[in-house]
Amino acid sequence: MRKVIGIGETVLDIIFKNDQPIGAYPGGSTFNAIISLGRCGVNTSFISEAGNDRVGEQIINFLEENGVDASGVSRFPDSQSPISLAFLNERNDAEYLFYKDHPHDQLDFVCPDIQPDDIVLFGSYFAVNPVIRPQVMGLLDYARNHGAIIYYDVNFRPSHRHEVLRLTPNLLENLEYADIVRGSNEDFSVLYKMDDPAKVYNAEVSFYCKKFIYTQGCNPVELRAEEGFHKSYPVEKTQTISTIGAGDNFNAGFIYGMLKYGITRHNIERGLSEEQWDKVMAQAMMFSSEVCKSLFNYVPVEFGEKLKKI
Repeated sequence: MRKVIGIGETVLDIIFKNDQPIGAYPGGSTFNAIISLGRCGVNTSFISEAGNDRVGEQIINFLEENGVDASGVSRFPDSQSPISLAFLNERNDAEYLFYKDHPHDQLDFVCPDIQPDDIVLFGSYFAVNPVIRPQVMGLLDYARNHGAIIYYDVNFRPSHRHEVLRLTPNLLENLEYADIVRGSNEDFSVLYKMDDPAKVYNAEVSFYCKKFIYTQGCNPVELRAEEGFHKSYPVEKTQTISTIGAGDNFNAGFIYGMLKYGITRHNIERGLSEEQWDKVMAQAMMFSSEVCKSLFNYVPVEFGEKLKKI
């Protein structure tokens, strides 16, 4: 059975509406995707660190309750769990404030068993953080050498805008490791001051990775791949409660689609057909749409149960 291994941060997301807290949920970009995949019956494991506190305990319990192997989550004495404040505006899009001590991040894990065609998901600041760079690169090297598919979600927040120059070498290495890259219009506006997917792909991404997905909220998802292939996928209109986990669950749905339709590393290297892209993108957009219908950062348990029966 193919596995999905996620590596990323853990946070407690506290959600505000009209400046009042309305919920608090375990989160983190890769974390959210892995929880959704676990709920859908996918064999998942997660590598991270969590605070040696009540929130850290909650996060590890939550992973295990949702079928995710949490043995790769480290907890260090005196470490505190990071907090994210998400303020929903009138369109239910979120603006974030992060409380995280990045210079004191730590990461200590034993590389999990990775087999050919397993999928490794990584992204956000965690993926470029210089403090834990050696450990992240170690996992990526191991995954590539063992024939895994590597999926990179850029997810670069405006709060790190002042670090772009310093972090660019790590970002470029990540693009080079990746078999598939996804980023949002906001990411590339922060990184490159560009808002045209074709320009972003041609100028910044295609030299390193040929398969590129550009999401832009409620506007069409833009796909670019080798040999000039490109396609737009309209986003289905939905009653949005919160967009907090939309991108993370796009990633989860895409990975679920790769597993469901048997997309292997060989397929990716050879180039996917339009039909294969359509099928996988449909799953990505279904997961993303589903998560926008609630305040939670992951697809509902019932959604996952339904998929298990198909």
